[in-house]
Amino acid sequence: MKYLSLFMLASVMAGVYMTSCGNAKAGESGVAEDVAVADTAVVYYTSEISPEAIIKIYQALGREATGKVAVKISTGEPGGDNYLHPELIGDFVKHVNGTIVECNTAYGGKRAKTEDSYQTAVDHGFTAIAPVDILDGEGEIAIPIEGGKHLTEDIVGSHFTDYDFYVILNHFKGHAMGGFGGAIKNMSIGIASANGKSHIHSAGKVADPGILWSNLAEQDDFLESMAEAAKAIAQHCGDSILYISVANNLSVDCDCDSHPAAPQMGDLGILASLDPVALDRACTDMVRESPDSGKVHLIERIDSRHGMHTLEHAEKIGLGSQTYKIVNIDK
Repeated sequence: MKYLSLFMLASVMAGVYMTSCGNAKAGESGVAEDVAVADTAVVYYTSEISPEAIIKIYQALGREATGKVAVKISTGEPGGDNYLHPELIGDFVKHVNGTIVECNTAYGGKRAKTEDSYQTAVDHGFTAIAPVDILDGEGEIAIPIEGGKHLTEDIVGSHFTDYDFYVILNHFKGHAMGGFGGAIKNMSIGIASANGKSHIHSAGKVADPGILWSNLAEQDDFLESMAEAAKAIAQHCGDSILYISVANNLSVDCDCDSHPAAPQMGDLGILASLDPVALDRACTDMVRESPDSGKVHLIERIDSRHGMHTLEHAEKIGLGSQTYKIVNIDK
């Protein structure tokens, strides 16, 4: 095994094809010499963060969003401003003729009720670019989880099955509980109803948002439950799902925080894949390999929450692979 340091990020920027080994320790990235390129997931990358770049990287994936398309984003807790803004994502959402979908929160705040969640979408400008649907606005349903250690079902909004295709459009950043938020968080916690969020946070012990914060699971159990809920979404969708992550406004805090910390490192770009595990791993690797000294804060947030364990469990249960190659579409 050969390990690389800052050379990896430099190579990505230059358009070199790289593989990252899922067995590398946190903080390391490498080339798996015994893994054939055909066996690795592909993660597309562009350093450009613009409306045009989102459409370009979506097209690079080669999977067309067809039928009734849901675009899952975080509409952002009122007070915060790091979420993906309508000016950035609007052209893409229109390109796929998508409906922006969200779910109510389980922690109170200004998005805990459907009318408030929708009003947030209005206030943040999302209803000006596309229809907005609060998936659990009219109830919830359970979808099965195969091979879960903690969960046997994922509780999602009843409107989840109204859509033919899902685009998981993520703002990659830190997270107070998960360490980082990317594709897996957005499709697990993000698509879960309020009860479903409680179900995940408690590793299946409760399904009542009113008692969420007194019934938190052990950290690794919570992280594993996120991976299991994400697998339920991926299995339900089959080939009718794709993942795009915008790595900008890299705060240590999530968009669900009404007063997130200011970003302390620069933007990295946009990444996309058909494999959510590979995508999240590529984003975390890119943070670690960045020459930006401000990365230490985000790395500390990820590692102090044991955040990489989410990807370890996700790979173990078959959600995806931590082995990937980067394809730079700028070149």
